[in-house]
Amino acid sequence: MSHNTPGKQRKLLILFCAALLALALTAAGCGDDEEEAGGGGGGDSTQAEGGKKAGKVAVLLPDSKSSVRWETVDRPFLKQAFEEAGVEAEIQNAEGDKSTQQQQAEQAITNGAKVLLLVNLDSGSGAAIAANAKAQGVKVIDYDRLTLDTDATEYYVSFDNEKVGELQGQGLVDCIGDKQNAQIAVLNGSPTDNNATLFKNGYDSVINKKFDAGDWKEVDDQSVPDWDNQKALTIFEQMLQKADNKVDGVLAANDGLGNAAISALKQRKLDQIPVTGQDATLEGIQNIVAGDQCMTVYKAVKKEADAAAKLAIALARGETPQAPDAELDNGTKKVPSILLDPVTVTKDNISEYMGEPDFPKKEEICAGKLASKCEELGL
Repeated sequence: MSHNTPGKQRKLLILFCAALLALALTAAGCGDDEEEAGGGGGGDSTQAEGGKKAGKVAVLLPDSKSSVRWETVDRPFLKQAFEEAGVEAEIQNAEGDKSTQQQQAEQAITNGAKVLLLVNLDSGSGAAIAANAKAQGVKVIDYDRLTLDTDATEYYVSFDNEKVGELQGQGLVDCIGDKQNAQIAVLNGSPTDNNATLFKNGYDSVINKKFDAGDWKEVDDQSVPDWDNQKALTIFEQMLQKADNKVDGVLAANDGLGNAAISALKQRKLDQIPVTGQDATLEGIQNIVAGDQCMTVYKAVKKEADAAAKLAIALARGETPQAPDAELDNGTKKVPSILLDPVTVTKDNISEYMGEPDFPKKEEICAGKLASKCEELGL
């Protein structure tokens, strides 16, 4: 026979309520854990599919002296690509200093970068940066310039740089025309830049035939340290002095070197002669419109930046990008490579490219005294 007193009943009721409360708290606690793991609200914009957060990307640009493209074209398009993908990226410029670039790379890794997009200042310093990155589990993509003799780079994104040189060589041939015994000066890019070597391989394959046939005579052939335009001016002035001002054409490896040659010619009040270039910079296109430069090579930098950013974003998310079709031998390994096509630009086809996002705009090209020249060309 049960003898439940009122006191006993009260005690049992209290114990029963306590048990229910404990069960409720446990269930609530499980709910909180699940929400944290799944990112209950909003989420992180840098998360890849499956909730994995993407690592940071660091872009290491070389300078702003060798070409204006690095700051005016590459930087904004790379920044845009990473922002649109929601991947954190920092973009730094070494301004021509190898030790600065090495420090920037090390600091970026310390700050959590998982991918380096590297435009090396030379292959030696570039290989050291890549080796240090690889040792710390950081992926490296060579951007625009291939780093030689390293096994530490994953991909290479650039243009077909020998083709760039071929276009320059053929451009000069077309501009010189049938002129016999033409006196030609050659201004190469930096001797420490592998791209400059590739450009030279390309244009030498064209213009050496003219020298060998006796159609042209080579006045001089010199490399310009660090692609420095001021040094190019001095070098070309010396070439003019040596040739007694008798130069009929200049193979200049980019628009900056071409403008240095044009400046020297103007200082001596010499006639316009064919001068080549590369990069389709505003200055280069304006020189073409003015008749001071006969051609440049347009490289669609936005396409290059987008292709490189796509690889970097995939690597930052821990994904394996689809392997590019091409491979380039850097002396140690064959690097999977994306190589885009360059095109020749002359006064006859400038208008075809004016609508491209990385090509100078008409209002920039035709400003001031060039307005009438643009009208003559139908721009």
